[in-house]
Amino acid sequence: MGFYKVGIHRKGEISLDSILEDVRRNPEIGKAGAIACFIGIVRGEGVKGGRVKKLLLEAYEEQAEKSLARIAEELSKVDGIIDVRIHHIVGELEVGEDIVYIVVAGSHRGEVFKVLREAVERMKREAAIWKKEITDLGEYWVSGE
Repeated sequence: MGFYKVGIHRKGEISLDSILEDVRRNPEIGKAGAIACFIGIVRGEGVKGGRVKKLLLEAYEEQAEKSLARIAEELSKVDGIIDVRIHHIVGELEVGEDIVYIVVAGSHRGEVFKVLREAVERMKREAAIWKKEITDLGEYWVSGE
């Protein structure tokens, strides 16, 4: 039994390798010619300047998962797309740690790259997920950029 296609997780609950293994078990994977991944990580430079000490990520989990599921379902219907996965991590993270994994499998790289980018942009706009930067210059909530 595989993973859900989307999810909100705590650090250590999910990995890119486990998502990729699950995507490769998709019965339609024989139609794929490309798998593309986006990994968002904690940046060391604050949006308002300064050095990031840590990032606090919070989500209205039920609503965030509904949004991620809707995005993945809609993008999975694009011609040539076989699978779309979106997994976001919440909690306290250090610089360089993974925040989000988005994986798209499809027939050709062109449609895979296009859907991957759309998944990233829609997740930032539509999911009820917030981040607070804790820097050497202060703490502040950051809107999706």
